[in-house]
Amino acid sequence: MVWGGALMSEPLLEQLIDSLRCLPGVGPKSAQRMAYQLLQRNREGGLRLSDMLRFAMERIGHCQKCRNFTEADICRVCADTSREQTKLCIVESPPDMAALEKATDYRGMYFVLHGKLSPLDGIGPEQLGLEALCERFDSGVITEIILATNSTVEGEATAHYIGELARTRNLSVMRIAHGVPLGGELEYVDGGTLSHAFAGRTPV
Repeated sequence: MVWGGALMSEPLLEQLIDSLRCLPGVGPKSAQRMAYQLLQRNREGGLRLSDMLRFAMERIGHCQKCRNFTEADICRVCADTSREQTKLCIVESPPDMAALEKATDYRGMYFVLHGKLSPLDGIGPEQLGLEALCERFDSGVITEIILATNSTVEGEATAHYIGELARTRNLSVMRIAHGVPLGGELEYVDGGTLSHAFAGRTPV
C-alpha cells in the first residue's frame, strides 16, 4: 500500500472500511455504515476524528506508577496525595479501573496489568509488568493488596499468582468476591453489583 497520491492496491473507500474494523465489535457491515455516514453526512466530524485519533495515539502513554493511560508521566490518581498510599488495587485494564472509580468509594492506589496471564497467548509476568508491581510491593509503603482481576479462569489464575507474590512479602491480600458473576468482566458489571463486590472483599 502506497500513500500520497500514488496508486494503491485497493480503492480508498475499501481501505477506510477495513480500517474501521480494528474497533472492537465492528464487523464488515458496521464498518461500511460508519464509512458511508462520515462520507455522506459528516465529513467535518470525520476529519476531526482523524486529527484526534492521531493526536491521541502520539501523546497518550502509560503512567510511570500505575500503568494507566495518561498523557503525563504520572496520572491524576497517582498524583493525588490525598489518596490512601498504603492500599493497592490491581486490575486488568484501564476500563476496570474507571469502573471501580465510578462505582465504589475506594480511595487507594492502583496498578493496571493491561491483560492477564495466558501462556498460550504468550502473555506472562513480563508482559503484565509484574517486575514493576513487585517494586511497588517492596517499597515499604503498601500494606494491603486488593485483587480485582476479572472472575474468568485467566483472571483467577492471575490473581492467585500475584497473591502469592504479595504473601511472600507479608502483605495483606484481599479478593473481590460475591456479586461479580463467574466469567464476568468488571467493565460490564453494573455499578451497584460492583460496589457490593468491592465492599465485600475477603482475605485470600
